[in-house]
Amino acid sequence: MNEQAPRRPAKPYRRPKKDPVRILAFEALRAVDERDAYANLVLPPLLRKAREKGDFETRDAALATELVYGTLRRQGTYDAIISACVDRPLREVDPPVLDVLALGAHQLLGTRIPTHAAVSASVELARVVLGDGRARFVNAVLRKISQDDLDTWLERVAPPYDEDAEDHLAVVHSHPRWVVSALWDALGGGRAGIEDLLEADNERPEVTLVARPGRATTDELMDALGEESGLPGRWSPYAVRLAEGGEPGALDAVRDGRAGVQDEGSQLVAVAVANAPLDGPDRRWLDGCAGPGGKAALMAALAAGRGASLLAAEKQPHRARLVERALAGNPGPYQVITADGTRPPWVPGSFDRVLVDVPCSGLGALRRRPEARWRRRPEDLEGFAPLQRSLLREALSAVRVGGVVGYATCSPHLAETRVVVEDVLKGRGGPAAEAEWMDARPLMPGVPALGDGPDVQLWPHLHGTDAMYLALLRRTA
Repeated sequence: MNEQAPRRPAKPYRRPKKDPVRILAFEALRAVDERDAYANLVLPPLLRKAREKGDFETRDAALATELVYGTLRRQGTYDAIISACVDRPLREVDPPVLDVLALGAHQLLGTRIPTHAAVSASVELARVVLGDGRARFVNAVLRKISQDDLDTWLERVAPPYDEDAEDHLAVVHSHPRWVVSALWDALGGGRAGIEDLLEADNERPEVTLVARPGRATTDELMDALGEESGLPGRWSPYAVRLAEGGEPGALDAVRDGRAGVQDEGSQLVAVAVANAPLDGPDRRWLDGCAGPGGKAALMAALAAGRGASLLAAEKQPHRARLVERALAGNPGPYQVITADGTRPPWVPGSFDRVLVDVPCSGLGALRRRPEARWRRRPEDLEGFAPLQRSLLREALSAVRVGGVVGYATCSPHLAETRVVVEDVLKGRGGPAAEAEWMDARPLMPGVPALGDGPDVQLWPHLHGTDAMYLALLRRTA
């Protein structure tokens, strides 16, 4: 009679360790997925709450931020790698499980966190937020991922460039294929340029401040920041760049509204519209799509310095309130109204300068809102198209003969930029006031690689800015 081997005693149950940093990162990703929230809006209150509870130090906040933004930026790449490590389509994996896997993949392939620490921390997170059963699945998948580095995985999961260039770039640089195609069309050129652009979209953007003229100076901001934290702007005379770790909210000028956070490309657009040469008076300015208020605040300050006034119009009431907050304290005359620029309340021909920074796909700000690349669809552009054309037609109607209109978008997509302007000038889709192109390039002095004109397209990889577009038009009749 065979003797049975003695049974091993069962391991005592061990409670999972709660890691506040990774739990917060997971909560942020779930909010982005479930509520279509934006990380730049979700993350700050979560970090603030963690600090108030005493859970976080400065380095914890930095790690949580990197985990969230890094995971979102590289989501397409990580999805391709995770897909190669599971035995079912990704659509059949629960979204919360995918979020934990993506967080783990980023720690393994996109950070310097040691392999064993990345796997164990992710499994512990899974135990806390998913339960022990799914944590075992997470453990198995992450151990497969950990067997190779990112370059090896990319060789395995991305099609060769020579066979399918757009799909190769989409997987390697984590952009939807249609976005790769659209950006490549707008940029032109060969492989090097588009790869540089896509890679720039995956880098953490600098925080840039604007010193609103007449209210603050760049020297004041630089002195307040100190040599280690403040850097001069590259192109805008009102810009100061923050070194990594700089905190805008710590500056009196920012708290008082005399300065603000504003991408340098956005500053350049506002300054170009303000400085475009005019025939005749220069007394009344209009920002026809003013929310959330960055360009309006800079234009209001510039207008005040010349004795001009600004009308800032915004259709959405909550965004109009943001504009009011941005302009509060401006010394010159200004007014903020809630109004639809396609059905304007103002008298035609009553402004000398008009800016319309129209609603768009936002493909020029993917560095700041990485999740937007996964939400947008090609058909979204069809929805924006009539609105963009209508806003430009009404802007041309609002300006007097000899006055200037600036048409701007935070998108380089040709269907949202030059095609819109050409269609309106040619009368497609409805009549518009007669106008002619102005060369915008001289109004951005010192800025290189502005193309053949007359319009301007800025690029993250060439200028360190969002991919802002600007066309300047002078009304002729």
